[in-house]
Amino acid sequence: MELNLIPIHKLIFEIRGQKVMLDSDLADLYEVETKNLNKAVKRNMERFPELFMFQLTEEEWKLLRFQIGTSNRGKSGKGGRRYLPYVFTEQGVSMLSSVLNSKKAIQINIQIMITFVNIREFALTNKELSQRILELEKYFTQYAKDNNSEVEKINEAIDYLINIRKPAQIGFRINDQ
Repeated sequence: MELNLIPIHKLIFEIRGQKVMLDSDLADLYEVETKNLNKAVKRNMERFPELFMFQLTEEEWKLLRFQIGTSNRGKSGKGGRRYLPYVFTEQGVSMLSSVLNSKKAIQINIQIMITFVNIREFALTNKELSQRILELEKYFTQYAKDNNSEVEKINEAIDYLINIRKPAQIGFRINDQ
């Protein structure tokens, strides 16, 4: 089955140190209304501890809206959310597939899980690369310290050669005799 890949990575945010997705974005992906997604979750709250899902604070919601550039209005333009949104961690999104038991939900969950894995792998790769750069930086700093006296000797020799080749005087001197 060919999955129509959606740029899901743009819908994943970091809040409270966790990668999460908004309930409204998940509802759009699953092609259900946000209120219906949340109703299904509330009917199965035992499956969604705070490690899997939590509600944003007013401040978190303001910061996130600023970050993603949304207004208070909903898609219909008639108002907006009447409550603070819920966000789902990777485990919460995974649990959603058992609550929203449709083919669409399963397909979307597969895409989301692949995206979370890719983000994790990317972060690990960057961490390894950063570590290698730090090690090289330490090596070259130490190398420069160890060889600083040699560099100073080379600079002194170059200065000496430059000064030897300089003429003592530029121009002609006419002797008065």
